[in-house]
Amino acid sequence: MNTDKIRQDIRGLKDGKIFLNNAGSSLMPSVVVDSMIDYLELEEQMGGYEVANRNSEVLEEFYSETAKLINAKPHNIAFATSATEAFAKALSSIIFKENDVIITTADDYISNQITFISLQKKLNVKIIRMKNLPDNELDLDDLEKLIKEHHPRLVAVTHIPTNSGLIQDVEGVGKLCKQYDILYLVDACQSVGQMVVDVQKINCDFLTATGRKFMRGPRGTGFLYVSDKALKENYAPLLLDMRGADWTAPDDYILFDTAKRFEHWEISYASLAGFTQALKYANTIGMHEIEKYNASLSQTLRNNLQSSGFRVWDLGKHLSSIITFTGPEGDLDAIQKVLNDNSVFFSVTYKNSALIDFTRKNIHGIVRLSPHYFNTLEEIENVSAMLKESLA
Repeated sequence: MNTDKIRQDIRGLKDGKIFLNNAGSSLMPSVVVDSMIDYLELEEQMGGYEVANRNSEVLEEFYSETAKLINAKPHNIAFATSATEAFAKALSSIIFKENDVIITTADDYISNQITFISLQKKLNVKIIRMKNLPDNELDLDDLEKLIKEHHPRLVAVTHIPTNSGLIQDVEGVGKLCKQYDILYLVDACQSVGQMVVDVQKINCDFLTATGRKFMRGPRGTGFLYVSDKALKENYAPLLLDMRGADWTAPDDYILFDTAKRFEHWEISYASLAGFTQALKYANTIGMHEIEKYNASLSQTLRNNLQSSGFRVWDLGKHLSSIITFTGPEGDLDAIQKVLNDNSVFFSVTYKNSALIDFTRKNIHGIVRLSPHYFNTLEEIENVSAMLKESLA
């Protein structure tokens, strides 16, 4: 992996910034932006229909590149405008009844939790959260107990929470869901692009991801993986359109065979073209190389912050390229000032986005740094030094 070459492919780095907000919205390679501009210029000249027809084979590469990324087949992949849209469509394909149970965790993404609560309010679906072990890992024995007791309609887990570097044991959960034949939905919006994600090892029925984060694609892009099992059992979104089914009689339709049934007919093909280039870019480098490099950067940064006296809030045996921390007394202001003053890009998460986790940790918020494979060890050391100095 040639970091110098990778950095040359990013026009957004030429003004001297240190970009460490890849868990929010990363910097796109120039090939991603250029492909979108080229596609829009063609639409300007010929209209969207003609351009899509002429580029149909190129547009289909999205499905093969996504499948390659997560060890699936192209027919298992649907384009989405966001991970949240993909998550909602997967949920809408499940016909919940009153008193059905969803088992999830205390570390799920805020939008997912709000969606579950909405189902609880509207359909009287029950939400149960599995326990964590003392080391913050998922308690799989508790999950198995809950499955036996409640016979859930769905188990849903966020692979990496937005508010923590924790990597949850989605493979362990998948083994139990397969054993007990339970539908399994994984939110991988923070893991896809920063580490290897293999749907065959996870054994999930649905997996959702976004383009804008570690995948380094444009906003307004994402994807949904749908397993062969879910497709054969005719899971499909509640509100279909002609992308999902063939209208065969005045009051009937037949579902299409592939995961494209979860798409809507009208999407931004320029965005899809850009996301495809981002997928190609990651696949060319290789996710194993990206994961190894990211692990080195994040471990260095996490260790530096801890040794300097900051409180690092990433708790668990397996940690990702998301580093969350505060000052020694939980303060955030001084950290934000020094990062802003030195053109370091970061984000802040407050308690309302991680209500259960932050209540448990007794904190009101964290600063989040999320290095990626275009960052250098020198940048990590520079940021570590400036933060250490702020405590002096």
